[in-house]
Amino acid sequence: MTFDTSFSRRSFLTLLGAGAASTLAGCASTTPYGGQVITYRDGISTQPPEPAGYDADAAQMYGSVQDGGFVIPAIPYQKINPRYYRQRVVDPTGERPGTIVVDTPSRFLYLVEPGGSAMRYGVGIGREGFSWSGEGVIQWKQKWPKWTPPDEMVARQPELVKYSAKNGGMAPGLNNPLGARALYIFQNGQDTLYRLHGSPEWNSIGKAVSSGCVRLMNQDIVDLYERVPAKTRIVVWQ
Repeated sequence: MTFDTSFSRRSFLTLLGAGAASTLAGCASTTPYGGQVITYRDGISTQPPEPAGYDADAAQMYGSVQDGGFVIPAIPYQKINPRYYRQRVVDPTGERPGTIVVDTPSRFLYLVEPGGSAMRYGVGIGREGFSWSGEGVIQWKQKWPKWTPPDEMVARQPELVKYSAKNGGMAPGLNNPLGARALYIFQNGQDTLYRLHGSPEWNSIGKAVSSGCVRLMNQDIVDLYERVPAKTRIVVWQ
């Protein structure tokens, strides 16, 4: 009797494929870390493990935010040194509660709180941020400010002339160098030209940068803005 070996192989592969499909039918899997539920054969559902470096507090602080008609993008906080995350610490300044202290050398900004604590923010320091120190007040605050580069900056960077004062400045927006908020510092009734402001350049936090004053991540400047009223005292250390 002749045995059809080719048929047998086809039959075997068909049966094997059917068995595999039956085995997989009880599973619904998704791309890892996609935030979707995985259902196993026993009917139990679970979330996938969080990716390495995940920090629930940081993810919440630096997630995407809708604000003032703009959507502030999430910050890839895993790429930032955690020491520059917004966090409550023991106050190292000795200043009275309600005072803002900018520690320029350490790239930190502190908001002193009652009870010996302070809210600490990581900052980047621009050229203008190194030009003034001392004590002043936050004369006024602005949500989604316009940006007008000073004349000396326009002289250094002629491409900025389209944003000069005579041309009306740069409109508010996600690419505006002042970011989502700006706090304007005065001393003895005079504008110091010193600013605390947001920035879309999250990767500049903790660093000395080419221009600007004291920049915070947009999510952090929004938080600080809500915590401090106008006329708040500020001290800047160089």
